[in-house]
Amino acid sequence: MKKNVYLSYPAVITKEGDSYWVQFVDLEGCFSDGNTLGEAMEHAKEAMGLYLEDLDNYPEPSTDLSKIKLKPNQVMSFISINMDEHRKKYEKKSVKKTLSIPSWLNTMAENKGINFSQVLQEALKDKLDIKDEIKK
Repeated sequence: MKKNVYLSYPAVITKEGDSYWVQFVDLEGCFSDGNTLGEAMEHAKEAMGLYLEDLDNYPEPSTDLSKIKLKPNQVMSFISINMDEHRKKYEKKSVKKTLSIPSWLNTMAENKGINFSQVLQEALKDKLDIKDEIKK
């Protein structure tokens, strides 16, 4: 089991026109972009978490940044993530809940073939104002 871990990796941020491109120095193939610098940084954090979540051993972050040559439209920044928080946010595992409803309501719902789990999920998403694009 993975231990609680807070990670930081250097990333090169490139401004291209009206948008930003982020590429991690130590995470080959891990990159992101955004229309604003803040959006690019948030997307990079999410991309980093998704990249790292299935690894058994995390790569060591570069410490000698003097070897990294930047272009005029680039800056270096460290992007950090708490992997425990990331896992909680994206975990798809279901949890069992016990609830009580009136017997007559249970009978009517069962007669209609209603999926109780689906109805509860839909009701909670509606109550929490979770939009359709997040539900998937």
